[in-house]
Amino acid sequence: MPKPSKSNKVLNIVRKSGILRPRDLTAHSIPRTYLQRLEEQGLLVKETRGLYQLPDAKVTENHSLAEACKRVPRGVVCLLSALQYHKLTTQAPSEIWLALDRKARAPREGGLPLRLVRMSGKALTEGVEERLIEGVSVKVYKPAKTVADCFKYRNKIGLDVALEALRDYRQKHRNGMDELYKFAKICRVERVMRPYLEALA
Repeated sequence: MPKPSKSNKVLNIVRKSGILRPRDLTAHSIPRTYLQRLEEQGLLVKETRGLYQLPDAKVTENHSLAEACKRVPRGVVCLLSALQYHKLTTQAPSEIWLALDRKARAPREGGLPLRLVRMSGKALTEGVEERLIEGVSVKVYKPAKTVADCFKYRNKIGLDVALEALRDYRQKHRNGMDELYKFAKICRVERVMRPYLEALA
């Protein structure tokens, strides 16, 4: 049985991973020039700088999150983007909000509008869920962690957004108040949140 060509290998990698970065080919010893060839043949589409996809790939409403996490694998979807993912807001952010370790290097500028938020310790690592979106592993904060983050970063996103998120969370997760208190402590915002939680009780 003949070995698949390098072009076919690239296409198989994209089928499995959903979105491909040029550096993903290094492990397979395939030169990056194959990406340009396949793009010229119409077999690959360059979504944005450094990200490729099949032309017939199914694109979901969370496509931008998959792209962002492919570009920044250590990033965690947070704040407005996490609220939108969990349907806890009426906001439609124009940027993808990602949490990144304080010491991590910022990604190079690309076609995606990213908004980076630096976190550390438990505030960065706790409450992370992994979801598969279009074949890409996407890390996103749980709803309760996201709401606590909104109060922590209320000066960045606005207190009105945090309050809307809290109201929506309470309606959709009536049994999730203990978890919310847990993340409020981790984010050190229990005193800030307490009067609003009491008003909703």
